[in-house]
Amino acid sequence: MAQTKKKIWKKGNLRRQFAMIIVSLGTHERNFFRLVKEIEKLIQEKKIKEKTIIQLGYTKYGVKGAECHDFIPFNRMKRYIRNSSIMITHGGVGSIMDALSFGKIPIVVPRRKELNEHSDDHQMQITKEMEKQELIIPVYDINNLENAIKRAKKIKVKKRENKKSKILNLINKRLKEWEKNEIGANISG
Repeated sequence: MAQTKKKIWKKGNLRRQFAMIIVSLGTHERNFFRLVKEIEKLIQEKKIKEKTIIQLGYTKYGVKGAECHDFIPFNRMKRYIRNSSIMITHGGVGSIMDALSFGKIPIVVPRRKELNEHSDDHQMQITKEMEKQELIIPVYDINNLENAIKRAKKIKVKKRENKKSKILNLINKRLKEWEKNEIGANISG
């Protein structure tokens, strides 16, 4: 068994070693049924075959075929992200940054105001900005989640850097620029 893991590790094929999907809905108090129902559908249709762990937050929904938790302690969540083959998350910066810090390209499904999933559309704005930088796989239409998962499976996990990665520095820089532009637009408008 140890020899097989070493071979997998040497080939850089981490996805096969840890065939697990971690899903984070964040801690916002509004439900995010759109995402969990689609995950459940894909599990039931056997389009998701990997072990799936879901952090539901305040979304009260037991996904059949998945391991569900209302909340997951931070250190355990980091371990799940590190060991996962795919991370699917809401459009919260913290969750996205956690995935990127482990060299993962997360699938991001932003919560939407018009669907009463959030109080505003800042997650849509964040998702669009990060999409421009090619840091994430965005899913604006939940019916595209299956294709996003297929796309994510083709991406190799990058080796995690011990130092703060260039990607995180770029994200922080872009977010500060974006925030500055948004604040400036609101003041002048």
